Amino acid sequence: MTDIATIYKLSLIAFACAMQAYGATCPVLECWFVQEKSGRGGGFPAAMSQEKSLLYVGTDPDNTGTGTTKNPPADIDSARIYYVTDPGASLCSSSLRPPEGSVRKPQCEINPFLPQPAMVQWAAPLTESAHSPIYLQADWLSVSAQGLDGQLALSSVMRATTKTNKPSVIVSVYSRTVSVRARLGAPVVLDCGFWTEPSSPLSAVGFSVEWRYQFRGEGRLVLAYDGKNDRLAQTAEEGAELDIAALHQTGNASLILQEAQVRHSGTYICSVYLPYLLSQVSVNLEIEEPPSLSISPRPPGAGRVSGHKQAWDGTFTQSSWLEVGRGGEDLAGGGEVVCVGLHSGGARRARVPLSVIGARGPTVEDSIAMVAVALGLYGLIRIATWTLGMSGFAGRDPEAKKEK
Repeated sequence: MTDIATIYKLSLIAFACAMQAYGATCPVLECWFVQEKSGRGGGFPAAMSQEKSLLYVGTDPDNTGTGTTKNPPADIDSARIYYVTDPGASLCSSSLRPPEGSVRKPQCEINPFLPQPAMVQWAAPLTESAHSPIYLQADWLSVSAQGLDGQLALSSVMRATTKTNKPSVIVSVYSRTVSVRARLGAPVVLDCGFWTEPSSPLSAVGFSVEWRYQFRGEGRLVLAYDGKNDRLAQTAEEGAELDIAALHQTGNASLILQEAQVRHSGTYICSVYLPYLLSQVSVNLEIEEPPSLSISPRPPGAGRVSGHKQAWDGTFTQSSWLEVGRGGEDLAGGGEVVCVGLHSGGARRARVPLSVIGARGPTVEDSIAMVAVALGLYGLIRIATWTLGMSGFAGRDPEAKKEK
């Protein structure tokens, strides 16, 4: 795991350097501002409204693109144009920058955010004082973005002085492997990193990290870490761990699964808590194992396929049968039967030699076999005749012999 941590640190440093290089030309993000409509009640689901929005991003307050919007787009309300300061440069990723002239755009959504204490026990110590700081009296926003081709998942919480459109990023959580495929039994690393604004009073208190599994409406806690008190929550998940040193040094919150199993397939949510703040991203894991094939020499059926049978480890097996006839001339010389299995985890082939006896008349082997069978039958007939004859002789009446 030391190698994994080293590789992650190097990639994180390279990522940060690249982001700093992009600082002066961070992409302009086209987003949707989504919020609940007011006046809805009576137990009905809240109606949502959507408005077009723009995010001009810079890595310092003096470089947020404020001079580039003298003529804002006519279809975007000026109140929905934001000049974002992101010192961590998470929003400056190249995957959020579509190629020039491309119609494909990154996905981006902005929502109002309400700071509140965490309800989970591993994050509760972050707000033990139960006092709401004056720092929270501001406008808070959350932004979620998906990079092109699934290269990035990003979630940031931003703070803006009340009634201004110049928010600053306080915490960002991101993953550069939104979708992961792994072999059965192999170690897996689910990427997750985070950055917090060092000057924020919330960053000085501490943080907590949580990994949760979600699949088809069912969920479970995989791992949780209380960074303030340096302790892990008690969970039943075996073989899951964090690199604690890298977590504190570089914000590497990646989940390490020592041995991938079928039950690990699903969605994993990486959540990072600061006092009164929560940011999270999701990573999808799919366990794929290429099929293993075998061909049985026993007489097969006529093109039959069995149902799926599940093994103890969650894998499945399926059998198929193919009847090979002897009516075609193409089978006279024998050959080879090949079975091909296609699977998302890879393709596999199995083969077995095919020999068709008697397809072109009796062979030497056929003649020898027929002579052997004939001799065997002849022997059986002779034995049966001799046995019957002896039985008839032994069964004569002794008195009849005396009269004669």
